[in-house]
Amino acid sequence: MAGHSKWKQIKRKKAITDAKRASSWTKVIREITVAARSGGGDPAGNPRLRTAIDAAKAVNMPGDNIDRGIKKGTGELEGSIYEELTYEGYGPGGAAIFIEATTDSPNRTVAEIRHAFSRNGGNLGATNSVAWMFDRKGQIYLGIGRLDEDTALEAALDSGAEDFVREGDQYLVTTTPPTFHAVQDALRSRGLEVESAELSMVPRNTVRVEGVDAERILRLMEVLEELEDVSKVSSNFDIDASQLAEAEA
Repeated sequence: MAGHSKWKQIKRKKAITDAKRASSWTKVIREITVAARSGGGDPAGNPRLRTAIDAAKAVNMPGDNIDRGIKKGTGELEGSIYEELTYEGYGPGGAAIFIEATTDSPNRTVAEIRHAFSRNGGNLGATNSVAWMFDRKGQIYLGIGRLDEDTALEAALDSGAEDFVREGDQYLVTTTPPTFHAVQDALRSRGLEVESAELSMVPRNTVRVEGVDAERILRLMEVLEELEDVSKVSSNFDIDASQLAEAEA
């Protein structure tokens, strides 16, 4: 199982506090604003905006907030000007970490990220130091429910998916970025429940991290995720099932 998927699994099983929900709303609103600014305010003609709106609905964001985010992006309302930046580095145990950020203050953002790395046994690296270890993919998570694996696999492949695996109590459907929305639409048309979907940086290979290093990289990932300017964090770590279970608790 890829490191990114393991981290997503850990996050999914952790309790969501009001503070973290507020943070997720901030991140989603920024993505909506940037998507609308770059591709227009109509989600039908702007796949990135459509993905951002889906993410907003997944965290129960009110429609008024979504509309304001779109209008800030299109210039109908005043708002901050955000830059999209990436940062790369290594965590404990030598695992690669790729960070995507949306910020109105790059100096603040890099200082916070560097501090997170230094306090948690990692090192911030140069551009392209780890990006080559990842591929951008669409990842669609399906609820299992009464859906047997063979039926789900057939539906995924018929819909144009690139890969299909079972991850715990979900099915993970992987797509190329261009087919991301078409595969989702095809799956929904077959009556399958899409629990979440996003474009992600997926590691080509994984690095085994054990013991104290495993605990430290999970802590580093969590600290980075909690930074307001950070939108996504991906890594290629692989952790023993028993330690993973402790982290999910």
